[in-house]
Amino acid sequence: MDNWIASVLGPWLRSVADPLVIDLGYGATPVTAVELAARLARVRADVRVLGLEIDPERVAAAADAADPPRLTFARGGFELAGTRPALVRAANVLRQYDEAAASAAWETMRAGLADGGLIVEGTCDEIGRRCAWVLLAADGPVSLTLACKVDAIERPSDLAERLPKSLIHHNVPGEAIHAFLADLDAAWDTAAPLGTFGARQRWIAAVSALDGRWPVRTVRARYGEVTVSWAAVAPG
Repeated sequence: MDNWIASVLGPWLRSVADPLVIDLGYGATPVTAVELAARLARVRADVRVLGLEIDPERVAAAADAADPPRLTFARGGFELAGTRPALVRAANVLRQYDEAAASAAWETMRAGLADGGLIVEGTCDEIGRRCAWVLLAADGPVSLTLACKVDAIERPSDLAERLPKSLIHHNVPGEAIHAFLADLDAAWDTAAPLGTFGARQRWIAAVSALDGRWPVRTVRARYGEVTVSWAAVAPG
C-alpha cells in the first residue's frame, strides 16, 4: 500500500500546499507510521506524518519513535484529531466494523480532509501478501486496488477475503465485484501457459486481458497490482 501511495499519489502529494499525512490506527507498535514517513520523505522532503490511535497507551508507547516535525503521534480517531490532512491512510482499521459503521467512518474522515484531500482505506493479511484498498476523495470512492505477492495465491479471487468492508459482503452472484473477480480468474486461467515464465508474467497477462472490458489501470501490474474504477465494482 505504501509503495502504491508513493508511486501513484506521489505527484499529487508534491503539489499540495500542506503535506500532512495521517496514519490512522497504526496499532500496537508505531512501525507502520515509521515506514510510511520514511517512504513519503523520498517523495517530498517536508512531508509530515501524524500517527493516530484512540488508545492513549499506544500513543505513549510510540513516543520514542517520534521525530518531530517529520513524525509525531497523538490520540485520535476518525475525526482526525481536529487536523485537516491532505492524505489519510487507514489500514486494517475498518475490518472489525459492520458495513454501516464503516460507511459512517468514511463520511467522518472525508469531512475532515483538507481541500482536495484523499483517503486510502483497506486491509491486508498479516504479512502483507494479500491486500485491497479503496481510494476516496471528498466526494466519494474513486477506485479499488487489489495487490498480492503473485506466487502466494492460487487464483486472483483469493484476494476476496481482503476486500474492504464496503465490498466484502457483496461478493456474490449478481454484484459487480463478483463479476470482476470472476473475469479476473478466467483471465488467469487463460494465461496459465505463461506460468512457465513465472507467476508475475501470468498476472501481468491476466490483468492486461481485462483492459477494454473493465476500466482498469495496469501500469503497476508487474508489482502484483490492478486498479479498477470504483463505479465499475460498487455495490448494486
